Amino acid sequence: MHLRWRLVLLVALGGAVGTAARALLAAAFPPRDGISWVVLGINVVGAFCLGLLLDALARRGPDAGRRRGIRLLVGTGVLGGFTTYSTLADDTARLLDAGRWGAGSGYALLSVALGLVAVVLGTWIAGLTRPRARPTRPRARPTRPGGDTR
Repeated sequence: MHLRWRLVLLVALGGAVGTAARALLAAAFPPRDGISWVVLGINVVGAFCLGLLLDALARRGPDAGRRRGIRLLVGTGVLGGFTTYSTLADDTARLLDAGRWGAGSGYALLSVALGLVAVVLGTWIAGLTRPRARPTRPRARPTRPGGDTR
């Protein structure tokens, strides 16, 4: 495997930005009654943005060059650091451990369902802005009588 350090640094830089943004929001809006509503919002917004970003990039062409750099910096880095399904799992486990089965299962199901709706909405909006890039096909070689291509 050939490791490209520039790409690794893009992910690390984006991850630091996304994680810092999440930490600031989580500190500003602490959980209420054991439910971290800000984490739910962060995950839904992140899912929407990731769906929008990845589909918009895919519509512009192959995952190479500048598009790959943007995907790694913003998608994997910023949005990967911003969203936190591990905190969702921890919050759900805490609610379940406290005997709050309805709140725990509702929080988990709501988070996943809204995340799915958000990513679908993001990809749909990206589709409104630009048609998908058509893959380039190699030109067919002319054939000679009898189907010979020599």
